[in-house]
Amino acid sequence: MAENDFYSKDGTVDYQGNPANRNKTGTWKACPFIIGNECCERLAYYGMSSNLVRYFKHRLNQHSSVATRNNQNWSGTCYITPLIGAFLADAYLGRYWTIALFSIIYVFGMTLLALSATVHGIRPRCYAEDNCDPTVTQSAVFFVALYMVALGTGGIKPCVSSYGADQFDDTDEAEKKHKSSFFNWFYFSINIGALIASSVLVWVQDNVSWGWGFGIPAIAMAVAVAFFFSGTPLYRNQKPGGSPLTRLCQVVVASFRKFRVAIPADKSLLYETVDAESNIRGSRKVEHTQDLSFFDKAAVETESDHLTTIALGNYLSSLLVTIVTGITARNGKLGWIPDNLNYGHIQYFFWLLAVLSVLNLGAFLLIAKWYTYKRPVGTLR
Repeated sequence: MAENDFYSKDGTVDYQGNPANRNKTGTWKACPFIIGNECCERLAYYGMSSNLVRYFKHRLNQHSSVATRNNQNWSGTCYITPLIGAFLADAYLGRYWTIALFSIIYVFGMTLLALSATVHGIRPRCYAEDNCDPTVTQSAVFFVALYMVALGTGGIKPCVSSYGADQFDDTDEAEKKHKSSFFNWFYFSINIGALIASSVLVWVQDNVSWGWGFGIPAIAMAVAVAFFFSGTPLYRNQKPGGSPLTRLCQVVVASFRKFRVAIPADKSLLYETVDAESNIRGSRKVEHTQDLSFFDKAAVETESDHLTTIALGNYLSSLLVTIVTGITARNGKLGWIPDNLNYGHIQYFFWLLAVLSVLNLGAFLLIAKWYTYKRPVGTLR
């Protein structure tokens, strides 16, 4: 067997940053830790959220409409914060570190939530079972903990299932077939956690105490974090590929700027399609399709591409430098009339440079329509 056959071919690496070894990482060796983490996390989430309106009403002394609104606001936050987790995972941190970071925030939030229902001083003052009068500080502590949980669950939610998918190499048919089985067990674990939370934990909150009702989910979340970190040597990790929003905007702008350029019939002539791997570090190669073919224009290399990039880059950098320098040239003071005329005339020179830069860009764009475009002979390196 060739040496390369020991390693995954989808660009994944192990926890040390080395190419992932097929025999030592990924597949079902790593998935039980991810599934266990998800089961405990869902138990913690549903355990504290299923009965939340009741806590608002009977412990924070809120009217039913206010309690319902607060619960909906919190639930909505839980479904917005995944945008943060997904962006950080894909662009900068990677899924492993995103899950690790937000899991820690999650644990702190759940712990503070349990303490807010247990510890004297931050626990709402109650004169009877359903007669409580919390202070502003006590309510604030509870809501800080609640929204820490919202941030934690939002950071984890978009990453865990895709992180499990990362453990299977799509280029290997045997591993690819096992991926569907992983998702079956993954969603089964979610339902198990939700079932226990919605039945057992709700009963504990109503019949034992809110301290235990929030404490058990906090313990479950701590177990989830322990599950996750214990599988670290077995995970396969995809490297983050930078901001996808930046690349998306670049494609849109380049496509509209080249709207007159003809798309070659041979799609292999499109820039970056020949190589087996993506030229974007940490990103996978995506199969070319006929959908939204207009955006293929962004991948047609032209003679003016590099000229335009250099010119625009020089323009923006020079404009920024000259404007900032002109504003701050007079001992950091703003205004057109300087305090000292013998010193202050220099800023007018910088403003003149800024105006000239604007005129330079206008002239460049004006004559750009006369540029000639040349189709590439092959893929550029």
